[in-house]
Amino acid sequence: MFQLYYFYTAMTKNKIHKKGFVFKKYEAPFQSPFDKLFEVFKELITHTSGDFDEAIDWLRELDKEYKLTTPEYTIDDFIEDLKKKGYIREEIDPNGKKGGMAITAKTERAIRQQALDQIFGNIKRSGQGNHKSKSPGIGDEHTGDFRNYQFGDALDKVSMTESLKNAQINHGIGDFKISEDDLVVEETLHKSQMSTVLMIDISHSMILYGEDRITPAKKVAMALAELITTRYPKDTLDILVFGNDAWQIEIKDLPYLKVGPYHTNTVAGLQLAMDLLRRKRNTNKQIFMITDGKPSCLRLPDGEYYKNSNGLDRHIVNKCYDTAQQARRLHIPITTFMIAQDPYLMQFVREFTAANQGKAFYTGLKGLGEMIFEDYETNRKKRIKG
Repeated sequence: MFQLYYFYTAMTKNKIHKKGFVFKKYEAPFQSPFDKLFEVFKELITHTSGDFDEAIDWLRELDKEYKLTTPEYTIDDFIEDLKKKGYIREEIDPNGKKGGMAITAKTERAIRQQALDQIFGNIKRSGQGNHKSKSPGIGDEHTGDFRNYQFGDALDKVSMTESLKNAQINHGIGDFKISEDDLVVEETLHKSQMSTVLMIDISHSMILYGEDRITPAKKVAMALAELITTRYPKDTLDILVFGNDAWQIEIKDLPYLKVGPYHTNTVAGLQLAMDLLRRKRNTNKQIFMITDGKPSCLRLPDGEYYKNSNGLDRHIVNKCYDTAQQARRLHIPITTFMIAQDPYLMQFVREFTAANQGKAFYTGLKGLGEMIFEDYETNRKKRIKG
């Protein structure tokens, strides 16, 4: 592999400096034995829903096949370092007896950060083009993008660092000057606070047919939580899961999330999401729903469950459409991310999206994170009329 380096030079009285690219052989950044194993461990602990012993068993199996350790640094040394660094702790049962090892809040934060780096770190501003985006303009949130100065631009929006760099390239250092053609302006956007509810389907189908769909969904939730708490601290994110019922979970619970022997009660999830958003003062509100199956369950007024997994049950889907219209009246758009190609699901989502006037994305597991983050970035830049 090779790394591409950009360089530029300037023209002076006596010399002509050139600009171009240089290729160099790629050199991987140094990682200690602990750091290398820790990267793998964080992936495994996510897949095992926080089960330390199972994650270590998998790590030992991977070590046998891929030689991850050396005689000088073994898996046992790695476990000792996890203890010393505060990533794991020994559990104590109610009787005071020592139990197994469990991950700590420090590990949970590291997992969320890794998810953010993996998903959000790879997103380009010119990425997948299925999303409408507002044009940048005058605002107070910097985007990191630059354009040429145009007559009428406010002077305080001119990036002096980039403009001086252009002047040096264009005119040289010896006879330095700066002209209007050298000026560049940094794009900005209006800040608008956003309240988001992320709904995650934990019905049994999320692990059916040999495909793990819950782990990518968990990663997206962890990355979104980390993004909002670090980059948009004034925004809010609530996370709920839905099966036969719906309930809210804390961010710290995400690594331990598992599917269950549940049907899909979409209505319960939407009703809880709207209840959570009603309490928010932000004008911008939205619901993101990750699901792989059609709705198949309702809770009746007497507490009993009405279930039907065969096709599209009109009683169930009509309740979903009514709830989608209710969200629309509250100015809460719903974006549905379908991670399966079930024809019944696609038919339901088309009608559901029309009822809410929201959006739907037919996505595989691979593109799920990119789509959610791009849509989040787009939605928070526009004001939804209340």
